[in-house]
Amino acid sequence: MTDICLCFEVHQPFRLKKDFFWKRRMFQGTEDTFKYYFSDVDNREVFSRVAGKCYFPTNQIFLDKLDEFQELKVSFSLSGVFMEQCERYDPDLLESFRQLAETGRVEFLDQTYYHSLVSLYEDPGEFREQVAMHRRAVKDLLGYQPEVFENTELIYNNRIAALVEEMGYKAVFTEGLERVLGWRSPNHVYKPRGGSKLKVLMRNYKLTDDVGFRFSSRDWEEYPLTADKYASWLASTPGEVINIFADYETFGEHHWQDTGIQEFLKALPGEVLKWENLSFATPSEVVRKYEPRGEIDVFEVGGTISWADLERDLSCWLGNTMQQASYHYHKDLYEKVKRHKDFLRIWRYLGVSDHYYYMFTAGGGPGEVHSYFSPYGSPYDSFITYLSVLMDLDARVAAATVRASDPFVFSAGEDVFLETAWSLADFCHILETVDIRAIRFHMERGDFENWVRHSLGDERLARKIGKLDPEKLGDRELRKKLVKICRKGL
Repeated sequence: MTDICLCFEVHQPFRLKKDFFWKRRMFQGTEDTFKYYFSDVDNREVFSRVAGKCYFPTNQIFLDKLDEFQELKVSFSLSGVFMEQCERYDPDLLESFRQLAETGRVEFLDQTYYHSLVSLYEDPGEFREQVAMHRRAVKDLLGYQPEVFENTELIYNNRIAALVEEMGYKAVFTEGLERVLGWRSPNHVYKPRGGSKLKVLMRNYKLTDDVGFRFSSRDWEEYPLTADKYASWLASTPGEVINIFADYETFGEHHWQDTGIQEFLKALPGEVLKWENLSFATPSEVVRKYEPRGEIDVFEVGGTISWADLERDLSCWLGNTMQQASYHYHKDLYEKVKRHKDFLRIWRYLGVSDHYYYMFTAGGGPGEVHSYFSPYGSPYDSFITYLSVLMDLDARVAAATVRASDPFVFSAGEDVFLETAWSLADFCHILETVDIRAIRFHMERGDFENWVRHSLGDERLARKIGKLDPEKLGDRELRKKLVKICRKGL
């Protein structure tokens, strides 16, 4: 018996205003930075179009087929920014995914909330945070607790696998590449190098791409692809599990409805279940059912893999100088923005992998695919827009980061020194986690008020802090009010 594991990635980025640089928008005053950088008109238009052509009709197909075939099982990986767009532009779409979840036969995977490249950072802190954000969103919005992880575009190496296991996941998806598997088949469960408990599920990219890329190609020798033909291919493919993992937009957006792609999907479950050696399973069921057949060894330096383009590495996002410069500039801004909550949110939207994807300059088939998805006239326009936004954000963070003439050293008394703040942003960040005993120690002595008044030169903020009476407030309320007052001063 071979299990068919149907998985779909669902993602839409927030796109930047294409005229940001050319309209001389840089360094202009505004309070709503998100609206300043991102085009609500473009994002709403794309979301509404794809929802009408793909998301709603395809969700309905699966709802109908799950009702018709009790053996059918499906899995989705929804990015956090996609779920945000559902809430912003069409909450009914999110409700249709909830209905899928309520069937009990639909599994949701975790990924980075911002569909980003932070898994490549030397410091794993931001990666862990974005995964935790996604986990909370799936739980809150869909009522589901994921057990399996799919990194952005299946980006994978040994280090990423170790981080994923540390976060408690049972399995991680990646691409079933020959240069990783050698003579072995992707149609089995594996484990990472080093005897980890984590299991690795490998995408069968050939069978996936038959639907995802070749379905409507009249030059393909197998055209037209019918559900019964495809089911026969699955039935004749050896292995314990065949992971078909595709972009959800395949069904109605990448291949339009008049190609027959949605009719193909409607017929597929019934055709698969005609074969006695085929069944459907979710990723977590596969993990529980099968033991690893061997190890997957993917070096971090120079070996990282993904499902992107023909190379299936990182060159899709980091293959040219523009992409690398943008990536490193964005990454280097992290230390500046991480203590400014509003700027950190914008920085995270700017880390969505699509921004680098649009800067791809290689030609051929991959170049055509990148151009199809890009809202820009050329990769150079994309680079100019993105870099100008980063420079604008950099300037805003610098302007908001007022350095003190003398640092504030947090202490719990009796020469117990904890952390040091050189700016109001540092101060706010430390207040959120520092030992409450230190907060009470300094409040009782008036240290916070004096430092803000004399080192930051902010008399108004100092008076607001001085009005707090720590004796009338519990620990949690004292911290919360103090942080709120200081955040408003940023």
